[in-house]
Amino acid sequence: MKKVLFTIAFIASVQFASAQTNDAAFRKDVLKVIQVSGATSQFDAAKKQVMAMVPAEKQAAFAIEFDATLPALYDKIVDIYIQTYTKEDLKAMLAFYDSPVGKKMAANAAPIMEKSMAAGKEWGQGLQTILMKYMN
Repeated sequence: MKKVLFTIAFIASVQFASAQTNDAAFRKDVLKVIQVSGATSQFDAAKKQVMAMVPAEKQAAFAIEFDATLPALYDKIVDIYIQTYTKEDLKAMLAFYDSPVGKKMAANAAPIMEKSMAAGKEWGQGLQTILMKYMN
């Protein structure tokens, strides 16, 4: 009996998740949250870092190819959000990012990420010194 109930619950949850995944309006709201949260600006910051490694004469072509990869990445991120959040959650997120503090948070996402990456790099270098002490 437990197996039957478990199977029914599992099928229902899969159908619910599938229904949310196929809901175009929900997907659009999720993408909007990703955009207004500043997550897309973080990819712009990553592009800028990678671009520095590309010779100047090839940067324009690289930028076109880089940008062409983003829609597929956003689709995957949308799927992750859909698996994690409900429609009500997304509506609350959109309301937050429409508030002054939400807009400030989104506007500062890329600079905070860059500073956090620098802090992480510095921390990693210090950790490497500690690790070397214990590996000998």
